[in-house]
Amino acid sequence: MGHPTPPAWYVISLRPQGGHDALRRAARRHGAGLLALSPWRIRHCDDDATRAALRAALDCAIVVITSPAAVAAARALQPLAARAGQRWLAVGSGTAAALRRAGVDRVEFPARMDSEGLLALPGLADLRGRRLGFITAPDGRNLLVPTLEARGATVHRAEVYRRQSLPLPARALEALASLQAPACLLLSSGGALQEVLAQLPSSLAGRFRTMPVVAASERLARTAEEAGFARVVLADGPRPAQLMKAACTIGPAGIR
Repeated sequence: MGHPTPPAWYVISLRPQGGHDALRRAARRHGAGLLALSPWRIRHCDDDATRAALRAALDCAIVVITSPAAVAAARALQPLAARAGQRWLAVGSGTAAALRRAGVDRVEFPARMDSEGLLALPGLADLRGRRLGFITAPDGRNLLVPTLEARGATVHRAEVYRRQSLPLPARALEALASLQAPACLLLSSGGALQEVLAQLPSSLAGRFRTMPVVAASERLARTAEEAGFARVVLADGPRPAQLMKAACTIGPAGIR
């Protein structure tokens, strides 16, 4: 048997360790390979203080949850179920789907799947006198809580998981350095980009910044531009299919 034909082009994923499979499958459907540069791993919190914070958050009339990782971490601590009249909000469709799998049937999420989109949902403009549970990571969705509090909400924050920094794998750095095919960066986390840029050796950082970026939101597009990336394409959202659809507007012929 001969060797498999190498991909015509690559996408680079900065998702947490073990979180690349869906993107890899989406890339393969478009003839692209995936290079994983994971700057961190997800660690669930399992202590009395976190359990108490989660109970308080889940007791609120409105519950906001920021990621599928937050759903998984919360679900590991206690079953998730919506009370009568309780409103559950997710930042995006992936988080909403994770909540439905966990047993919360009615979940709202915005068409624009980012913090700004969630803040524009009906009923969140005036939150005076409302208790709001916010389930996330320590640095998760920094824009949301101050804005929700400014609108009058009493926010009960439960930080149910941590992002543990990792050194970039030597094998991944070697693959990046030896990459001959065209490549673009898929960006769904500004924090991950900062972590990767801080670790890249100078010999690779310059080349990395010449790659086109597919950003999952306008905020992330600005983050990429501020980090020195010259070519940024905006995707419709953070889902793998959305990121790859935008990447294909560049395609291997358009990537230098």
